[in-house]
Amino acid sequence: MTAADFVPQHAGLPGLRKAARDCQGCALYRFAGPTVFGEGRADADIVLLGEQPGDQEDRVGHPFIGPAGRLLDRALADAGIDRDQVYVTNAVKHFKFTERGKRRIHQQPNRTEVVACAPWFDAEIRAIGPRLVVCLGAVAAQSLLGPSFRITSHRGQFLPHAGYVVLPTVHPASVLRNPDRDRAYLAFVADLKCVAPRLAR
Repeated sequence: MTAADFVPQHAGLPGLRKAARDCQGCALYRFAGPTVFGEGRADADIVLLGEQPGDQEDRVGHPFIGPAGRLLDRALADAGIDRDQVYVTNAVKHFKFTERGKRRIHQQPNRTEVVACAPWFDAEIRAIGPRLVVCLGAVAAQSLLGPSFRITSHRGQFLPHAGYVVLPTVHPASVLRNPDRDRAYLAFVADLKCVAPRLAR
């Protein structure tokens, strides 16, 4: 079973979001909170695709509101991109974690879980029709470009894909983990600064 069994045909974003609440396309729904669906402009030129919700996103039900989301907001502003004008979502819509005492520690979703959830993103893309998808991290990029794709080889490059262009870059959480956070942040912003000139063509 995959999410395809739960995705309504020809639905707009409100219908998709409502249907996603009941998704049981993979085992993650048994342990996480409600599905964290994408949010933003329904006609956005830019879609930001992350890996999965984090602990705070899972509890509140909105994407990119935790520490990585706050860094993303700052980076978008520094790159001249208005977050209110983009659509933000994740390749996997449930939080995968392991419990360590009272803490829930992020676990990377496996390929089966990414593939199972892919129909939701496909439906979001059909509903929005963006010109550009910014893949934040390896899981997001591999969800579109295949499991052999490497961010290190193609970071910051514009790659045609399925009627839109993909820009792979790092996930903001990796910037937070980087020992040289300032340098990593500036490199992340530099990737995002490439977006506006590309869309202006």
